Amino acid sequence: MSEIKLPEACDDMTDVRAGVDATDRELVALLDRRFGYMRAAARIKQSRDTVRDERRKKAVIDAVAADAAARGLPAEDLARIWDSLVEASIAYELVEWDARRS
Repeated sequence: MSEIKLPEACDDMTDVRAGVDATDRELVALLDRRFGYMRAAARIKQSRDTVRDERRKKAVIDAVAADAAARGLPAEDLARIWDSLVEASIAYELVEWDARRS
């Protein structure tokens, strides 16, 4: 497989699609690491009631929206994506928390 080009170096849609596909694989690898932190949280937290932390959730989403805006990306859209990501992370952590205590 040829080297993936940066977006500004793409010459055609084959380049673009290869870059998108490679980036998607990288994103999944990063999500794997993020969910690893959810497993660690499930291991560390002493109470199931502490899994959901609305203040932390808001801080994470606000930070992503600010970072996105600073990069010229659609902050509101990314905030919605991160809301879904955080909710999926909470659900995953709850399953992990329950599995460690059963």
